[in-house]
Amino acid sequence: MDTETIANETSAKIAALNDAARSNAANYMATRGIMSLDEVTISEIFVAVQDFSKFTEDNDPYGEHDFGSFTVAGNKVSWKIDYYTQDLSSGCDPLDLGCRRVLTIMLAEEY
Repeated sequence: MDTETIANETSAKIAALNDAARSNAANYMATRGIMSLDEVTISEIFVAVQDFSKFTEDNDPYGEHDFGSFTVAGNKVSWKIDYYTQDLSSGCDPLDLGCRRVLTIMLAEEY
């Protein structure tokens, strides 16, 4: 098996885990900018993150589904996934069985 095939398989595994984490909204964190918006807009943003599927070569060059951006009610929003140990004390490998994915949602200007 060549290096590119292994990299593609690894990226596909990470993408599947990231998609699962994103779709269940279990570890969402939202910035002050997001939380300062009205309740309806916040709800629409959370649903848009859960439903996000517009991954392209430009926004997902490694195929890991760990970042996205879109506009809701005139607000440019970005989200990203970071990988931590269960106790959140340090980062970890995204394929580690103990990996805790934290998805941060922010206004683009907060990035």
